[in-house]
Amino acid sequence: QVQLVESGGGSVQAGDSLRLSCAASVGIFSSYVMGWFRQAPGKERELVVRISWSGETTYYVDSVKGRFTIIRDNAKKMVFLQMNSLKPEDTAVYYCAAKAWGSTSYGYWGQGTQVTVSS
Repeated sequence: QVQLVESGGGSVQAGDSLRLSCAASVGIFSSYVMGWFRQAPGKERELVVRISWSGETTYYVDSVKGRFTIIRDNAKKMVFLQMNSLKPEDTAVYYCAAKAWGSTSYGYWGQGTQVTVSS
């Protein structure tokens, strides 16, 4: 069973930074692709960033490119999302998710952490 626990959300002003953390309870963390999703009120959940098992390959949705950075520490079984230059439209619940090797979907999710950015 994979358990993911996020932390680091909060309420900030536009232009501020936040760092989200996700701790994984899993056997072989490095075998999972990790992603951060977000869901704003009234909107569908969207993939924001993802990182390959090795950390060499990343994907960012256009709206966060140049502002957000995902990194992973396989030794500590953690993934981080550094969010800089936050905008009000970044306001959402952010979820950490894991996709097992060979799987086509993210099968494991954290409980979510709220990020609120005010103008």
